[in-house]
Amino acid sequence: MNLRIKISTMAFSFTFLAFASMPREAKADIVIYPSEFVGSIKLMNAINNGPVKAGSEQTRGNFDAYRAAHIPYARTHDASFCAAYGGEHSVDISAIFPDFNKKVTDEKAYDFTLTDLYLKSIQDAGTGIFFRLGQKIEHAPKKYYILPPKDFKKWAQICEHIIRHYTEGWNNGYKWNIKYWEIWNEPDLDYDHDAWKTNPKTWGGSQAQFFEFYKTVALHLKKSFPHLKIGGPALCYNDKWAEAFLQYMQQNNISIDFFSWHSYSRTPEEIANNADKKKQLLIKYGYGNSESILDEWNYVKGWTADFPYTVNVIKGQKGAAFTAGVMNACQQKPVDMLMYYDAQPTIFNGLFDLYSFAPNQCYYSFYAWNKLVEFGQQVKATGDYDDIYFTAACKDGKIRLMVVRYNDDDNQTAAEKVTVRLASRAIRQAISHVTDGVHLYTEVPVDIKDGTIELWMEANSFTLLELE
Repeated sequence: MNLRIKISTMAFSFTFLAFASMPREAKADIVIYPSEFVGSIKLMNAINNGPVKAGSEQTRGNFDAYRAAHIPYARTHDASFCAAYGGEHSVDISAIFPDFNKKVTDEKAYDFTLTDLYLKSIQDAGTGIFFRLGQKIEHAPKKYYILPPKDFKKWAQICEHIIRHYTEGWNNGYKWNIKYWEIWNEPDLDYDHDAWKTNPKTWGGSQAQFFEFYKTVALHLKKSFPHLKIGGPALCYNDKWAEAFLQYMQQNNISIDFFSWHSYSRTPEEIANNADKKKQLLIKYGYGNSESILDEWNYVKGWTADFPYTVNVIKGQKGAAFTAGVMNACQQKPVDMLMYYDAQPTIFNGLFDLYSFAPNQCYYSFYAWNKLVEFGQQVKATGDYDDIYFTAACKDGKIRLMVVRYNDDDNQTAAEKVTVRLASRAIRQAISHVTDGVHLYTEVPVDIKDGTIELWMEANSFTLLELE
């Protein structure tokens, strides 16, 4: 390359970068209607797994930060991967009742010790328990506990005694208010191409076997505990499988208090659209009044070559904005609760640093959403824009507004102006807490002009505004 061409190329590159990062004119105009209530702020900030309490040696933990976020529920799936929770001796049915040949009424057959401690730590943080009855995923070539139980009824009776231990005090237990009990996890994961026959990860049996298994367990648990919420099946992704499942349960008159499902994506829209699809299926088969709970979700660009990129996004600012965007997008959709995967120390944990357990940017998505939950009621806010997501809540004349800018395109670097105004009056006062590339839920001065706020939002950032 000659010098003239090289200089011209460099000049173009600098010009492009400068243009890409230049602030642009207002793209979004958000209008809030404080007197028009549209429903409750939903629990979009629940999560998988609990806090890590610092030990007496090698002291590090996240208990105080976890508690400060006011996480409403923690699902216990895959907890047995984490040594801090009790590892292989916690939560899974095979851990609590290790010898399937023993009698279900034998108190000594149960090992509750580490599961008790783990669940207590969740409740000490002010978080409710969403108990997954089943087994962790098994990636290794040899399978141990994800094969169909040899006696479905006995497995259901074991679950019954576990529930009695935690809700009725059986076997030196507790009388905790644990409402949600979920049967199994991702039975459809290995359905395509008959992978369940060769290398299953979650259910090493047929579809028909799982349907019979779920029916047996659900009937027994609902008869034993009509006041509790019994549901599942923690669907992985397969809507064809889900339709067959719901049809079978309808034909056999099986109640489903909640239908749980999973969704991993690179855009909030795809996850929000999945909520519509699941609700349509539930209505089609007579389960329109059942809760729809998305109890695993996170950013995923791809599971193979793109997975290293995915992991880096999850722990960074883009992952934080994605998380906040999904919360806001799903608030407007027919889904009752979201449960982010995951809070345990793994590569899927965007909330806390894997080594120090210090809060990352994603943590503040949950912290900010709780500010809306505190106000309770959502009010109407209008504006339809591709990369801007928002939700407004009002209480006693005060307004909180969460605004998110999420960009899947990494070349989008320019700041964008977002205006915020009230439909009925001018904004008099405003406080803004910003999370972006430089701020971690930091109070930043707000520019109010003629009763309207002007925000300059970086790509992949979010703001919590308090307005009067």
